[in-house]
Amino acid sequence: MMWTDLVGWFLQLSFARNGESFKEASMKSILTSARGRKMAGAGLVAAAMMTGAVASADTLAWDKTFPRNDNVIHEKVTFYNRLGINLAADLYVPRNLDRSRPAPALVVGHPFGGVKEQSSGLYAQQMADRGFVTLAFDASYNGESGGQPRNIASPEAFVEDFSAAVDFLGTRTFVDRDRIGAIGICGSGGFVISAAGIDPRIKAVATVSMYDMGRARRQGLGDTMTAAGRAQVLEETGRQRWVEFEGGQREFVIGTPEVITDDSPEVAREFFDYYRTPRGQHPRSTTAMSQTSDGALMNFFPFARIETISPRPILFIAGEKANSRYFSEDAFQMAAEPKELYIVPGAGHVDLYDRLNFIPFDKLNDFFGQHLK
Repeated sequence: MMWTDLVGWFLQLSFARNGESFKEASMKSILTSARGRKMAGAGLVAAAMMTGAVASADTLAWDKTFPRNDNVIHEKVTFYNRLGINLAADLYVPRNLDRSRPAPALVVGHPFGGVKEQSSGLYAQQMADRGFVTLAFDASYNGESGGQPRNIASPEAFVEDFSAAVDFLGTRTFVDRDRIGAIGICGSGGFVISAAGIDPRIKAVATVSMYDMGRARRQGLGDTMTAAGRAQVLEETGRQRWVEFEGGQREFVIGTPEVITDDSPEVAREFFDYYRTPRGQHPRSTTAMSQTSDGALMNFFPFARIETISPRPILFIAGEKANSRYFSEDAFQMAAEPKELYIVPGAGHVDLYDRLNFIPFDKLNDFFGQHLK
């Protein structure tokens, strides 16, 4: 199948052909480029679905990409969203929390293609250390959450997941359901804005290194995609739907390459350094999404109702050097007051995933402390 680069200079995206070998825990990684050359591919790991209820952290191995904080209690939990998909999540509770007094809470969404064991879990644990009850969840069809087939990108489901997480937190006896906020990192920044537009139970919203996945798919990073390129993507997506309907091989868009060359753009190196090295690599985070998801993503406009979030506040956090900075700046312009745009000096996009010297946790603490009183 022919494929054009979806995001211009951003990343050289490829489709992983794995057909019948796509099974849970599979590490198949064969890719074919548009010129027919074989390239190193991202390992595609089908997630194991968690079916248990609450499990004690003390009996579980720590499977995160960040160190455990002994001031925070961690529990694995599951709950269903409105679509009937069983979501897997990590609940973080301050160890010294007075459970007789309902506390403020935060839902944290991971980057597009990521999992809760990476940056969203880090944010959740850090904010729990500051006194919030927090929940980092795996998006539907990805990570340990349910949903078939695997590695689907569904904007509707991803937005719904935030509301389902609010359902869960708001029914904990030690959580004040009138003081629930949300943080969206990277692609989840767009999903949480969309969720807040239709779910008034989300009382305050913060986005970090936000990506508008709809605009990125429609126009490419930096708005470099042409109308002809967009039409070609949709043509190929339509043909692939026929292939899969007739039992053919599934194909995937790989968000981060497994191999870096001298010709790789700096932004590819930035993502590679997180997703493909011990720094942030996790076996359930393949950055792979089905090709047939492209149409749904192109049809996603997360800021269509952003002004209706007011008078609930929005905080946009972006790195000074981030390739994605313009997404936050444009959303900030469209949002109504109260709103704030906070630019982190010297930081790139991925720096705000895990670099503690860049992530403005004090800013987040002050923002939610003020607005979730």
